[in-house]
Amino acid sequence: MKCETCGNNYDKAFEIITAGRSHTFDSFECAIQALAPRCSHCGVRILGHGTEASGHMYCSAHCAHESGVTAVRDRVS
Repeated sequence: MKCETCGNNYDKAFEIITAGRSHTFDSFECAIQALAPRCSHCGVRILGHGTEASGHMYCSAHCAHESGVTAVRDRVS
């Protein structure tokens, strides 16, 4: 099967179905590049839960705050 990110034909490719659409990848790296959301403030790929506010995804409360969102907090011990 052919990876939709890099085009590699790989016999161990896998399929991910999200929002009703099927995607084929040869590695998790390619899947992340295609599917992981980007932080609306700094642009990094969000690989964990991140945080969402007003329809925007952020990698952390810090980035949300930098974008004017005040209702989120990072976990503080």
